[in-house]
Amino acid sequence: MTRLLHIQCSPRLRRSASLEIARSFIQRFQQHVPDAEVSTLDLWNLQLPELDQTTMDAKYAHLGGHSLTTAEQSAWTRLQELATPLHQADLLVLSIPLWNFSIPYKLKHFIDLVSHQGILFSFNPERGLHGLLQDKTAVVAYARGLDFSTQSSTPAPAFDFQKPYIEAWLNFIGIDDQHSLIVEKTILGADTDQASRKVTSLQAQALADRLATRYR
Repeated sequence: MTRLLHIQCSPRLRRSASLEIARSFIQRFQQHVPDAEVSTLDLWNLQLPELDQTTMDAKYAHLGGHSLTTAEQSAWTRLQELATPLHQADLLVLSIPLWNFSIPYKLKHFIDLVSHQGILFSFNPERGLHGLLQDKTAVVAYARGLDFSTQSSTPAPAFDFQKPYIEAWLNFIGIDDQHSLIVEKTILGADTDQASRKVTSLQAQALADRLATRYR
């Protein structure tokens, strides 16, 4: 059975453009693969622990091959639990708004919690770093208020640290099969916003049509 995990990164539930595009993809995908198991990881309703002293001690004890204290093991186990849905999923769908040229802090917090050796990547001196999420596909719905495309006549593209960061992170953890759905100009008035959403929703549905053939 195909497992689809939606990582929801926007706190806006009613007007979120990234969420709207992600849902367009997911709904179309489910039409093709009705037995797919779809789950949502809503980062705004998830209790994310702090990367505190105990957690960092656990990380470095793990790296050094040392025994963990009871508190350290508990902290490390929590990080493993947070990453478990990523390992279980066949298809990851992320809905990500652009905040201050980058990603929401909740998503950065989550990435910092799960991106550790032995959880999402491995390392050895001969082979180097190796992502542990192999043979998975990622679909990312990016939302931007302005035009950050390379065709923009403004300096905005130089300030895009959203998409490059996510692409680098996904590659780092082993997911090189990535697909981007980008909705832009969402703050340039209702007409422009709706037109942009419609175009990208159609792109999301077309992408779902293509990808679903792998999972039937």
